[in-house]
Amino acid sequence: MTVHDPIIEAQSYGADFVIEQRWDAYTPQEHAVWSTLYERQIEVLNGRAVPEFYDGLKRLNLNDGGIPNLEKLNISLQALTGWTVVCVPHLIPDDVFFDHLANRRFPAGRFIRKENQMDYIEEPDVFHDVFGHVPLLAQPVFADYMQAYGKGGQRAKSEGMLKELARLYWYTVEFGLLNSADGLRIYGAGIVSSRTESVFSLESPSPNRIAFDLERVMKTAYRIDDFQQVYFAVDDLYDLLAATQQDFGPLYERLRTQEGIHGLTDIIETDTVLTRGTQAYAAKRDAQRSR
Repeated sequence: MTVHDPIIEAQSYGADFVIEQRWDAYTPQEHAVWSTLYERQIEVLNGRAVPEFYDGLKRLNLNDGGIPNLEKLNISLQALTGWTVVCVPHLIPDDVFFDHLANRRFPAGRFIRKENQMDYIEEPDVFHDVFGHVPLLAQPVFADYMQAYGKGGQRAKSEGMLKELARLYWYTVEFGLLNSADGLRIYGAGIVSSRTESVFSLESPSPNRIAFDLERVMKTAYRIDDFQQVYFAVDDLYDLLAATQQDFGPLYERLRTQEGIHGLTDIIETDTVLTRGTQAYAAKRDAQRSR
């Protein structure tokens, strides 16, 4: 998808792809879209998102007059965890993305979706990037995880393991669940910024929900054009950080010797299944019967 934003198109950028947000140039209609998205997400996330997400929203005051002004937001965020949010014109190269994360900078799109794109947009916009991702960056444990991921990305690129590391990002940062004492809760930005997937991820009988295992995640396919058919749940965000801070060298060596990847509906012997999807189970059963 090509995003046409004259404020973006009028700017040049360097090797870091950073542009100015130019908050004063947002229109009242664009601010209204943010407010509508925010209000309906807060309603649907009630009882579904992790407490840390709500705490981040409160600390950063992300509903103060439409689209957040990153200049003001960064004052609060940097004081909390040393992170800042930088505007980028579009999806950026992997090495640039990793460099930003490794240096505690989160790249966010400037544009916001149109009124007819409320429920789905192909390229991440400022609502997905800021509402979805930034609240958890106000939490030291998740802020450290994101920096560790950025540093790990730099190594993964040099070792030819970007696909494997991308799956980790997908199933944690974007579509991660947390297995709390009160039941499964959402922390992934791709879910918390989506009204429909916020409900689907926790309540639909369709997907498998499996306890997080680093190697399993790195060997699992994902989809970008529909709801997920498998979600991975960590017990604690500190466990997620610990898994990322280990030496990935031995893991990469094992992954290089393994052929193929796990499909979207696969259940393997080592899985700890939290809830088994009915559609996923039926697909696996039918495949076995056809052999």
